Amino acid sequence: MSGQIDTGSDGIWRDPRAIALLLAATLTIMANATISPALPGIEAEFAGSPNAALLTRFLVPAPSLSVLICAPVAGWFADRYGRRWMLLLGVVLFAISGAAGLMLPDLTSIMISRLLLGVAVAMIMTAQTALIGDYFVGDARRSMMGLQTSARNFGGLLFITSAGWLALISPRLPFAIYGAAIILVPLVWRYVTEPDPLRQNQHVTGSEGGAGHVRWRILLSGLALLQMITSLVFFMMPTQLPFFLASQGGDHSAKTGLMLGILTLSGGMMGFFYLRINRVLREAGSYMLGYALMAGGFLLLTVDGDLWHSIAMVTIGGGLATVMPNFIALALALSPANRRGIVAGALMASVFLGQVLSPAVSIPGIAKLGFLGMFRAAAVLLACLAIGAAMWALIPRLNMILIEPFRGLRRSR
Repeated sequence: MSGQIDTGSDGIWRDPRAIALLLAATLTIMANATISPALPGIEAEFAGSPNAALLTRFLVPAPSLSVLICAPVAGWFADRYGRRWMLLLGVVLFAISGAAGLMLPDLTSIMISRLLLGVAVAMIMTAQTALIGDYFVGDARRSMMGLQTSARNFGGLLFITSAGWLALISPRLPFAIYGAAIILVPLVWRYVTEPDPLRQNQHVTGSEGGAGHVRWRILLSGLALLQMITSLVFFMMPTQLPFFLASQGGDHSAKTGLMLGILTLSGGMMGFFYLRINRVLREAGSYMLGYALMAGGFLLLTVDGDLWHSIAMVTIGGGLATVMPNFIALALALSPANRRGIVAGALMASVFLGQVLSPAVSIPGIAKLGFLGMFRAAAVLLACLAIGAAMWALIPRLNMILIEPFRGLRRSR
């Protein structure tokens, strides 16, 4: 199948390229957190190793370090040499490096395998996002952004919930989940093709679809910074939630898997409504709603009781799914068509920079403020972002400066 889809979500479900890309998306953002329910068990297994507590906590964000370094490079290669081969190699490397932790003998070798997993994630995410920009335009592209968020969250729901139960048997078993990615290779090989404009214009310096917004680099930098902050705050969930629940006593592995499953289920459901929300609230309104939901969720975590914690997971996951599609959708609309790989790489790097920084910020913060104090601080920050988005939407001058460029691009498409 060739050509671009621009008619919204109806045409997407008839396009096998879209199905392949959405399935690839399930492997990405929450891939790091798949082993999250097993962290206390892994820490106990390697209790005699030097710095076992610190190393164990960094097993989840370790792939983020590789993504941070490799995503911009992967974006350059994708623009220069093509997206399809990178997606294929990334899926294969993902399955091998992810499942390696099932058998590796020590924390050091497991850490190395996690870093290789990050290289695979960088390749998959960069190629997959750039291909969405190549294949889809207009409402179809924005719909794909929401569906991509849903796919990532439903992948996280399946992987993390399964990991929670597998961790009850052995802390190593959750690593086996990564190996399932290998079944995507035939699907990607069959249906994902190199976009014709890219194949025909690999060495063209101009844009195939226009030069993009004149300030696209500056606007992209702002989007990347905001996305990094969002990722930093959100990633306290997979890295610190297991230890927060463990501090309350009881068997926490299955409960951690359940809570993170609720988090990702909520995000997956909200992703289906992204296009509708975006049409009604526009960019600023979507940010306002999403950050307000996340702020409320972190505040609810400070209330004792499983019910309140479950509601917190719903609002945090739904809030994240409301704001995250905005970043890529706006960036792809702003940027030149022949820079989509680099743009995707830059935004992926910002997500994972936030993930790398998250434990570095949250661990000392929790040591000083406690879990509840840290959650309150996160709620305050997110509330400030929601207020800032409201000011962006309501103050005429900010509206003219920040929103009009995006609306101009929307009209041009």
